[in-house]
Amino acid sequence: MTANAQRRRLSVTPGMTCLWQISGRSEVTDFSDWVRLDLEYIDQWSLWLDFQILLRTIPAVLFGRGAR
Repeated sequence: MTANAQRRRLSVTPGMTCLWQISGRSEVTDFSDWVRLDLEYIDQWSLWLDFQILLRTIPAVLFGRGAR
């Protein structure tokens, strides 16, 4: 992971949820994959993507999908 990737990742205000949360949390074991998901979010951001993430967060939290 590069310093540039870290700066890009930290340039975005953290939110309530993220792609990591809906991608199976405990199945994303490598930190570089977590960073990749964050950068993917930054590169593809849209209001529609935020809405999809929020909708997919509800069942992930309610049913504990990906949590150990």
